[in-house]
Amino acid sequence: MAVTAAAQQAPAYDVLILHGRVMDGSGNPWVNADVGIVGDRIVFVGKASAKATAKKTIDATGLIVAPGFIDMLGQSEMALLIDPRGESKVTQGVTTEITGEGETVGPLNQTLIADQKDFTDHFKLKIDWISVDGYLKRLEKNGTALNLGTYVGATQLREAIIGKSDRAPTDIELEEMRQLTDDAMTEGAFGLSSALIYPPAFFSKTEELITLAKVASEHGGIYATHMRNEGDHENEALDEAFRIAKEANIPVEIFHLKVSGAQNWGKMQSVLDRIEKARHSGLDITADQYPYVASATSLGASIPPKYHDGGDVEFLKRLLDPEIRKQIRDDLNSQGTQDFENMWRGVQGAKGVLVTSVLDPALREYEGKTIAQISVWKQKDPIDALLDLVLADKNNTGAVYFSMLEDDVRLAMRQPWVSVGTDYNEVSTTGPLSESRSHPRAWGSFTRILGKYVREEHLLSLQEAVRKMTSLAAQRVKLDHRGWLRPEYFADITIFDEQKVLDKATFEVPSQPSVGIEYVLVNGKVALEHGKLTGVLNGRPLRGPGYAAKDVSLQGLHVPGSLKGFVTSADGYPLLRTHLTLKDATGKEVLKGDTTGREAKFELVYEQPCNGCTLIASRDGFKDSQRKVDYNGSNALFFSFVLEVEKKSSKTVAKHK
Repeated sequence: MAVTAAAQQAPAYDVLILHGRVMDGSGNPWVNADVGIVGDRIVFVGKASAKATAKKTIDATGLIVAPGFIDMLGQSEMALLIDPRGESKVTQGVTTEITGEGETVGPLNQTLIADQKDFTDHFKLKIDWISVDGYLKRLEKNGTALNLGTYVGATQLREAIIGKSDRAPTDIELEEMRQLTDDAMTEGAFGLSSALIYPPAFFSKTEELITLAKVASEHGGIYATHMRNEGDHENEALDEAFRIAKEANIPVEIFHLKVSGAQNWGKMQSVLDRIEKARHSGLDITADQYPYVASATSLGASIPPKYHDGGDVEFLKRLLDPEIRKQIRDDLNSQGTQDFENMWRGVQGAKGVLVTSVLDPALREYEGKTIAQISVWKQKDPIDALLDLVLADKNNTGAVYFSMLEDDVRLAMRQPWVSVGTDYNEVSTTGPLSESRSHPRAWGSFTRILGKYVREEHLLSLQEAVRKMTSLAAQRVKLDHRGWLRPEYFADITIFDEQKVLDKATFEVPSQPSVGIEYVLVNGKVALEHGKLTGVLNGRPLRGPGYAAKDVSLQGLHVPGSLKGFVTSADGYPLLRTHLTLKDATGKEVLKGDTTGREAKFELVYEQPCNGCTLIASRDGFKDSQRKVDYNGSNALFFSFVLEVEKKSSKTVAKHK
């Protein structure tokens, strides 16, 4: 018997999320709603039809259904090529990461590639690109659990053209840096980034940064900065950021907003007041933050920038010189005014520095110990213990610095223009990225906010926290169709239990996934189910607003070949639920699909040549229609089908009486 028209037109989804508390990312409270997904897009938010069908149904009763979380400073660009699963990110609800703090994936040259040899050899990673575009294509080919976009780093531009020396670029060199910035922006970089606390970026003058930021601004990008100082001279660093915003006419994102150093604790309100004043004057200033009182960077970064002039080879040579070691000790112990951020003084010395990771496996026993503990253990002066470890690990050691005050962290978190960033690469509990310890922010930044600061302390409302993690971040970097739960937006979705969500990672035992994140979908595919990774790698490289080929391929992805079109009846009405079948020259079925949407459109993505093939449209109650297809697998071919009503014979009618 023929299927009724109503049943034929019942909505069909690839994924249907039912009975959830939908928090759309706007900052509005949740509403009871269902979410329908077809392919990589959300097609429906509301009350689903009882007749709706889906390949996969998720019961979200009692759970919050939110946009996927966006990590505003992720650092996973190389890690995802080593282990594409993104465990520490996905398990805290992250679906998209923006990365690149000063040093970035491009532009590269052979010298810069050789500089990373210790790291790439250790992880058996081959760098086979030199540009932002080349990296993004490599990431697409490699596969990734996360969507990832990148800035182009001012540090990277400086290193590519003038190396790591303490000098200003010549006019010709600065023009070359401008051209490289322009190239990176047209290839999809989201803006210009800087990390001015670290050499050789520390050697850059403000005018150099303004010149490069103007190029990023022309392409719709932003300037994102680890300011020159987050401690004793934070006001001057803010002045520099404001000047760049004004003179380059560019939005500014302050990376990991903080007040660093025990001598500066309690000054966050003053910092916030200055940013608010700048915003009131018309400067577009925002920031991001991780919710911890400790920062993390290399152990070598605690040594003043002037000793890093010329790069790691020269730096490590200097650490062998007793006279220079004495100068370093004097610099670190000085209580006077200094032109660099003295992290050693800011954490009150050896007890405030915790070694988290080493590259050399022979040094693994140092992990998890403070410099104070290592000093006693090795019977050395604390600064000698630090310098010796930097030397032994060839400046590849990671460390945590306990430099902040909890009240300052909480105050920054309450600001409506502060989003969230882990400031850490993805790590895992198994595989090559599990061999060392990490900062707990790698595992729990987003869930710590939802559990500790929203549920337990009521510092933020849930909808405000979700807004910070989703639409605020997407708006900042101009992510296309991400950051909200809306029809036609990409189906990046995080589903969590607001009563259970919490970070588990600690400084003592950091490698612990969060709890309470039930499902994570990335571009419509389930990457996390009941808190466990599925192994699906459906992330994509993302490209910024200046991407030159965005009219052809918005995401910068290879444009797949497809057979597309629509199906109507003879009188012009769209025929929903029409079945399309592609058969090869031998009659073997190679692909199938259905029409979708109100216009009965179809698209069969097929990236293989198909000569002498047949495309067939069939629907109950109508005559089949078919077209011959000669197809190269790369371009889109368009077809429209008009189906005639199938007249039933008298025998068929009698049979159904």
